[in-house]
Amino acid sequence: MKLASVLLALAPVVIGVPVLAVTLPAGAAATPVVVARYDFDSGATASGRIAERSGRGVPLLIRTADRGAVLFSAASKTGRYVRLPLRCAAGATTCPRALMEGADDPDLDPGTRAFRWGATVKIAKSQLAGSSNVMQKGVSTTESQWKMQVGETHGRAQCVVVGRGSAKNYLIRSSVVVADGKWHTVLCQRSGGSLSISVDGATRGKVAIPSTLSISN
Repeated sequence: MKLASVLLALAPVVIGVPVLAVTLPAGAAATPVVVARYDFDSGATASGRIAERSGRGVPLLIRTADRGAVLFSAASKTGRYVRLPLRCAAGATTCPRALMEGADDPDLDPGTRAFRWGATVKIAKSQLAGSSNVMQKGVSTTESQWKMQVGETHGRAQCVVVGRGSAKNYLIRSSVVVADGKWHTVLCQRSGGSLSISVDGATRGKVAIPSTLSISN
C-alpha cells in the first residue's frame, strides 16, 4: 500500500484529505478547522518522526517490527509518498510490520460534532488482507472509534464509526472500487445523523447514524 497524505478536520465538521483531521471547539463558529494534516515531503527525522502540517496536531512516530519499514519515495519538493509493507506471504511464520502512530490528541475526539478524515492511497487488490486499515483512532471494543479501511472482498473503501457506550459498528462502503492500483483520495464525513464516503471528490455512499453518537476515546 502507498499513502500520499492525510487530513483530519472538525468544525462541526472534520475534513481529511490527503491525510487530515479537523476539530472545532465547542461554541466556535461553524467553519471547518484543520486539526491535523500530514504529508511526506520532508521525510522523517533521525528519530523516525513525521511532521504535522496544520500547526495544531502531533507528529507521527514510525513504528516497525519483524524487519518491517516505512519507505519514502524519492526526494522531491512536493508529492512524496510512503510505501508500507506488502501483504504477508502465504505460510510465513513472521511478517514485516510497520505503522505511523500519533500521541493521543483531544482535537481528534469530535464527540457529536461534524468531522471529516481522509487519505490519498494507492493499493492493489492483491495487497489486501481482510479489512485493511488506512487510518483510525480508537478501538471498536473500547469506548469509541473512527476509522477508514479497504475491504478485501470487493476492494471498496469503507468508513466506520462506533459511539461511546455501544458496541455497534456503523459502516458505509464506497460504491466504487479503490483497490485497482491507481491513486484515489478517500474522504469520510460524519455530520449529524449521517456517515458518508467520497472518492475523488464524488459522494459514493451514505448511511444513517444516531445524531447522538459520540466519539471520544
